[in-house]
Amino acid sequence: MSRLKGKRIIVVGAGSGIGAATVRRLAGEGARVCVADINTEGANTVAQQVCESGGEAYPIAIDLADKRTVDEAVAFSVERLGGLDGAHINAADLRVIMEDSDAETVSLDIFDRTIDVNLKGHLLCTRAVLPHLLANDSGAIVYTSSSAADAGEPVRPSYAMSKSGLNALMRHVASCYGARGITANSVAPGFVLTEEMENSGHLTDDIKNYMLSRIPGTRLGSPDDIAGMVAMLLSEDGRWINGQVFNVNGGALMR
Repeated sequence: MSRLKGKRIIVVGAGSGIGAATVRRLAGEGARVCVADINTEGANTVAQQVCESGGEAYPIAIDLADKRTVDEAVAFSVERLGGLDGAHINAADLRVIMEDSDAETVSLDIFDRTIDVNLKGHLLCTRAVLPHLLANDSGAIVYTSSSAADAGEPVRPSYAMSKSGLNALMRHVASCYGARGITANSVAPGFVLTEEMENSGHLTDDIKNYMLSRIPGTRLGSPDDIAGMVAMLLSEDGRWINGQVFNVNGGALMR
């Protein structure tokens, strides 16, 4: 399949998990990709894998809490690729999620860090990529949201608020820039089993079985499940889809 042949795309948060799977899927469909992550070792590895498979990918460091690195990563991508046709903004700081307790007790430092990366950082990325997409009179942005934005949970209020706000940002971009050729959509994954989770030692069989019991299906999600949806939304197949949240969760949340 080559529906993305020649498309110039930056993937933010691409050093592992969903972002890495998306890079591989995009490159496999012919896109030229910049692999941006705070984890530069991971970004380098993903880019090398793509190149060894015959694709084109360039690693670059980025920290969504640092505007300078966001602007530099996008400028690097534009220089290397000769412009931009799309962006998948996928980053989140999951290191603090276990401390995101409840509205009564969550530390404001945890709240601020979550908002800085998951929401403000996505706005910074949006501001950085939009001028280059608008210069083409065409382009697509796909954000990674979460089913937590709508599920209503007794924990993770900061995370849920950040993802709900991210969906609002997505709809703003879609409504404000759609008439100028820009589409914006969110993909909201359910429980996705990444290699990092498997290797962490924290994911027991009991946890896996519990998560599977909440899905009307036969397996847990994989990063490739999300990558396939992102690739479609960044392709011409997704040109008449705008301002939508796609729940890719095996049916765990039906709307």
